[in-house]
Amino acid sequence: EGPLVESGGGSVQTGGSLRLSCSAPGFTLDGSDMGWYRQAPGNECELVASLDTYGTITYADAVKGRFTISHNSAENTLYLQMHNLKPEDTAVYHCSPGLTGCDWGQGTRVTVSS
Repeated sequence: EGPLVESGGGSVQTGGSLRLSCSAPGFTLDGSDMGWYRQAPGNECELVASLDTYGTITYADAVKGRFTISHNSAENTLYLQMHNLKPEDTAVYHCSPGLTGCDWGQGTRVTVSS
């Protein structure tokens, strides 16, 4: 088991919803800027949503109004609730403490079919 455990990905149709989870069994997520990145085949890693230590949340324009990032300190888990999914959301999603990108592990795959 790696430092992060990401789950919740899957295959849905356009308009569907998924909730991604990221837990950190070996360390606390508190005190770090956190975020979710995604990488589609042939594309660069891109930031989808972030939550900094002041509670400021930002979203990529492509997901505003559809995705919600949240953090549960008691569960030491970062979430990404995704609604109204589109085929262009298809990617591997990575949780990223410290906002370092898609380098924390294998991520969780989201596939949206039309």
